[in-house]
Amino acid sequence: MSTTGASADPLATLGSLPGVPESVESVRKSVDRVYGHRIMRRRSNEITAEAALRGARGSASLSGADWALEEVRRRTDFSGDDEARVVGASLRLTAEAGQLLSIWRQSPLRVLARLHLVAAAGKDDRVGRPRQEGEPVDEPLVELPLPSAAEVHGRLEGLSELIIAGGSAPALVTAAIVHGELLALRPFTSHNGLVARTAERIVLVGSGLDPKSVCPAEVGHGELGRAAYLAALEGYVSGTPEGMAAWIAHCGKAIELGARESTAVCEALQRGAA
Repeated sequence: MSTTGASADPLATLGSLPGVPESVESVRKSVDRVYGHRIMRRRSNEITAEAALRGARGSASLSGADWALEEVRRRTDFSGDDEARVVGASLRLTAEAGQLLSIWRQSPLRVLARLHLVAAAGKDDRVGRPRQEGEPVDEPLVELPLPSAAEVHGRLEGLSELIIAGGSAPALVTAAIVHGELLALRPFTSHNGLVARTAERIVLVGSGLDPKSVCPAEVGHGELGRAAYLAALEGYVSGTPEGMAAWIAHCGKAIELGARESTAVCEALQRGAA
């Protein structure tokens, strides 16, 4: 992870990059529109449940399982093939995320280990811990250079310290950095993309920006597409101010699209069409 200068609160420094304050404000307005909808006052649990389903579907699409929403909704068995297992993992992570909010600020590395355990759903001794030197990583859709296990360990510790320390950075900035760092590091032997996007969601909910989890950034990431996602990630990995700002803005746009999705769900419920 790179920042743009020495600071007691480096994530706050990133929040002042050109274009980032505008992204933060745009995200806040989009989220406020959903929470201000009249349906949210009466049926917020339904919106949360639908957002979870759509978010899981969006995250799975970026990990190679681009299923139609109705197929995700209909299916009950996710053990059949690789795509089904990806969708199943994404659904399990979405369900698990809400149970880990209270632990995140005290022990983010414990939460990340739990997320990988839930995603992998296996008994392999590589599950639920950061990878060791020489262990392969199954993340074929992210082809950036793979950091060494030693670098992964050091940067995870640094990320954990930032999260535990808190700070004044906007939720968008913190969520984007957590997401980008996990994708750049790929700390586990598998399911890193799914874990990274779930961690982003935990930050957005736990920060209070989206406490009811009705603005699924995963929907937006999926809608923006894999090519744009990976291009923005390359900006993050570059560590340049421009690249970091572009990644944060990309994550902001994804949250806005997630908010728009839930606004549409609210409108459909209001019309009695869903």
